[in-house]
Amino acid sequence: MNRRELLFWLSALAGFGPKALAQVLENPSRLYDLPPYGNATLLYFSDLHGQAFPHYFMEPPNLIAPKPLMGRPGYLTGEAILRYYGVERKTPLAYLLSYLDFVELAKAFGPIGGLSALTALIRQQKAQVEAEGGQALVLDGGDTWTNSGLSLLTQGEAIVEWQNLTGVDHMVSHWEWTLGRERVEELLKRFRGEHLAYNVVDELFGDPLFPAYRIHQLGGHAVAVVGAAYPYVRVSHPESFTEGLSFALDEKRLQEAVDQARAEGAEAVVLLSHNGLQLDAALAERVRGLDLILSGHTHDLTPRPWRVGKTWIVAGSAAGKALMRVDLKLWKGGIANLRVRVLPVLSQHLPKAEDVEKWLQERVAPHRPHLFEPLAVSETLLYKRDTLYSTFDQMVGEAVRALYPEVEVVFSPAVRWGTTILPGQAITRDHLYAYTGFTYPELYLFWLRGEQIRGVLEDIASNVFSPDPFYQQGGDVSRTYGLRYVLDPDAPTGRRVREVEVGGKPLDPNRRYLVAAYGGRLQRVGEAKAGYEPKPIYQVLEEYLKAEGRVKVLPQANVRVIGRNYRVPEVSL
Repeated sequence: MNRRELLFWLSALAGFGPKALAQVLENPSRLYDLPPYGNATLLYFSDLHGQAFPHYFMEPPNLIAPKPLMGRPGYLTGEAILRYYGVERKTPLAYLLSYLDFVELAKAFGPIGGLSALTALIRQQKAQVEAEGGQALVLDGGDTWTNSGLSLLTQGEAIVEWQNLTGVDHMVSHWEWTLGRERVEELLKRFRGEHLAYNVVDELFGDPLFPAYRIHQLGGHAVAVVGAAYPYVRVSHPESFTEGLSFALDEKRLQEAVDQARAEGAEAVVLLSHNGLQLDAALAERVRGLDLILSGHTHDLTPRPWRVGKTWIVAGSAAGKALMRVDLKLWKGGIANLRVRVLPVLSQHLPKAEDVEKWLQERVAPHRPHLFEPLAVSETLLYKRDTLYSTFDQMVGEAVRALYPEVEVVFSPAVRWGTTILPGQAITRDHLYAYTGFTYPELYLFWLRGEQIRGVLEDIASNVFSPDPFYQQGGDVSRTYGLRYVLDPDAPTGRRVREVEVGGKPLDPNRRYLVAAYGGRLQRVGEAKAGYEPKPIYQVLEEYLKAEGRVKVLPQANVRVIGRNYRVPEVSL
């Protein structure tokens, strides 16, 4: 990092004065020493997805928005997000925010995240606040326990142990429930913090399973933290995981929780949410009395708070790449003002938490040979996040086709989690788990008629491109391999998908096609291929990678988008 970049980083992230800047140039660790502000501090992270070790995580090249939502936080990428937040290219904050120059910046600044570095940063910030006479809460926005190798091999237990070592005060949930209701309830008994959820209730009687909120005395004021679990758990995942539970988005119940907290003396109300940024913005316009929403699920990062009506919204990033420090200036009427700082978890430039480092080494020891065995080398960039396409999903399609050449179409789930692999980097099982760490990982082969394939594509487009956030019930668009089509995000429901081709030929609505899919429920609507035994997708990928030795995935986007500047990153070989 040169002097100009460091100066920008410090001014953009920490607001240091000239004297402090000079001192930081002599001691870069002072980057994280923030001047006091307000009466209370919230240390917030979200969507860790069990990533225990330093890794790379590239932001999406494309986030296609429904027309009424274009140009707002949550749908900004590349140059647009840098312009919106006033961030210069090739700076550390640009590395966290944008896919531009990613490989160059990854080599310059190193990997992000890792449990040890994140804990050390949380402890350092909390100690700093307390040394100045303040108080801090550590808040976890959910999607923490699952979707990594260490999580999968310990059924989430290792990540709960880390939360306890770190001192998490409150958490909410989503992917945690894919461990199954019994396992989640078992692990929550071991969690020393508190799980909050106004909307997790008994399906039959409507009784809440968890406290909706907790009131804390911070800086001489009463602050309520209300919890919101992801409202579409049963839509997104097999119902068997959460039998007997409801996660419904219930505005009336949420309003009652806010009103009750106020009636019990809360002067400010903070919603710790796993709804996603757009849904939280819609709720901010409809629920009275919310001062601040800490938003998770959509993996967005907001260097500045987003003001919607009378509510501030701060999104907590993903994969452990940043810790959000939110300093509150409280008064009797609520939050008078706040300061938001993005604290990058640049693992090579942060101290480690020695006890977490020791615990992690011991926890990983039995699994180390399995997790970190090199399976192949990637000659090109492998990434996951995007609205429609990723090089990792293309590699999945190539792997499935290589092992099952009779397959005509491959569907991959559009989950937002998954790390990034740089050109020349070895691919390990730990990487595969980071992309495919489902508790329902089986790859299915089954028959679908052409009209069913088109119907699936239309249903997904209707979900993702609904202009009303209350009807968006998932992530990005499921990726396809062996299939091409034209997408019009602004067309009416049922008419967004056009010119579908399979194998270079127009889709025949009456013909049966052999389809492969994993991480979802699409196989339920098809006819299983006789004689095929489903196997985990990460085993399929391992077999393919070991056979190839080196993989080169050249981007080949298979969707043409009408009315949007959709493109994939160029590859330099």
